[in-house]
Amino acid sequence: MTFFISIVIVVLIVLFGAISPELFASAAAQVLKMTTTNFGWFYLIVTFGFLIFCLFLAFSRYGQIPLGGDDDEPEYSLPTWFAMLFSAGMGIGLVFWGVAEPISHYFAPPAGVTGQTTEAAQTALRYAFFHWGLHPWGIYAVIALALAYFQFRKGAKGLISSTFLPLLGDKVNGPIGKGIDVLAVIATAFGVATSLGLGTLQINGGFTHLFGVPSNLFVQIAIIVVITVLFLVSATTGLDKGIKYLSNTNLILALTLLFLTLVLGPTSFLFDTFTSTLGSYLNNLVSMSLRLTPFTQGTWVANWTLFYWAWWIAWAPFVGMFIARVSKGRTIKEFVICVMLVPSLLSFIWFSVFGGTALHLEIFDQAQIGQAVQNDISTALFLALEQLPMGYILAVVATLLVITFFITSADSAIFVLGMLSSDGKLNPSNRVKITWGILQSAIAVVLLLSGGLEGLQTASIVAALPFAVIMVLMCYSLLKALKEEDQLVKKQRKEQQRKLERLLEKS
Repeated sequence: MTFFISIVIVVLIVLFGAISPELFASAAAQVLKMTTTNFGWFYLIVTFGFLIFCLFLAFSRYGQIPLGGDDDEPEYSLPTWFAMLFSAGMGIGLVFWGVAEPISHYFAPPAGVTGQTTEAAQTALRYAFFHWGLHPWGIYAVIALALAYFQFRKGAKGLISSTFLPLLGDKVNGPIGKGIDVLAVIATAFGVATSLGLGTLQINGGFTHLFGVPSNLFVQIAIIVVITVLFLVSATTGLDKGIKYLSNTNLILALTLLFLTLVLGPTSFLFDTFTSTLGSYLNNLVSMSLRLTPFTQGTWVANWTLFYWAWWIAWAPFVGMFIARVSKGRTIKEFVICVMLVPSLLSFIWFSVFGGTALHLEIFDQAQIGQAVQNDISTALFLALEQLPMGYILAVVATLLVITFFITSADSAIFVLGMLSSDGKLNPSNRVKITWGILQSAIAVVLLLSGGLEGLQTASIVAALPFAVIMVLMCYSLLKALKEEDQLVKKQRKEQQRKLERLLEKS
């Protein structure tokens, strides 16, 4: 039922976007503006709350509870697990925004900071850390932790609705539970279709910059067809082969590109940049987390921070389910620390190297990176890399990285869509995965042809508001279940102690 209801709703909305893209985009933009204007405070508070909640669980008495049976071992080694987290979470986004976001903030910083100044450069990198650091991984960790606990510890189905068992009981199998799962499927489907379209544009931009391939719809559709074949082949080989090998390849390519850029770029400047920005980020973490501008009526926070928080929440069902699926056997403490700190640290290093290099080129070498970001944001990274020794080779590696990240994200997404629409099966059938894969690609093609891609991206973010409420209730449900388990364990220990005392008395 979830499968068919979700597909019908997705197809109807996509047809609206294809037939009348301008009206669709306008309506979605109006709703998004309304939600960020009226509920911006809610996004900031709940996102900061998710971060605090996860850290509390990790260092509380619940931290040693395993996500599985007491004797379950992790399915994947730490390096492979990290690679899967990074690839599914935000890998392709880091490649796309690693140069573009710090440069954008440098020219148009938050209210109170003058653009193109030393303070603007420092603020630019600090907010890049903020938008891609602990907060988004806190959002992902909430859903992933709840799913992994109920699925592997309590034997529930691998569905978003299953995390509400302590609150809803058997009602999770009724209309309320199905509604939660359908909302998760729609949010995931829209997010993935949008990423397919945007990723295609970036790959086309890379090919144009490197090889002179024209940037047009014919080339973009050809890219989608080829990528679709590749991720369907990967998806049908299973989690332990396709996604695992691709994730490891992604990590190797990303670290290679990172290391080469660090060595060939302004190395000492980048180390200094990382150190000072990390200190500034940690020092301003709370104030940035709750920053709004009601007295100046500025739009920067809404355009960047609120947009990002809504986007991460919209992506949370997909990323959270995938992280949960590969995290069996980890303790809550190990899970939270690894899921939140390791990818965040890698994001910090990434923005320090690529954003720092771009800012150095812009400020000290007058390389006009800012002009490139304004003209075509998808080529900013390639232009920055070409200013370095071996720049062409670096740009080629970056393009390969975009492609492999793209395939892995799509592969992971249809795996999750398969689980959501197959009653939570850990290994959905190839038929279901292929259906979702083809449907996602068809949606991306239709929206590219009609110009409705931006509208769909906006619509997917609008879905974040009701899902944020669901996530708050999910936290309460998880905490309730953990308290019940803790009380049960204490009761069992007391009973064992009494039995031991009786035996000692008899002896």
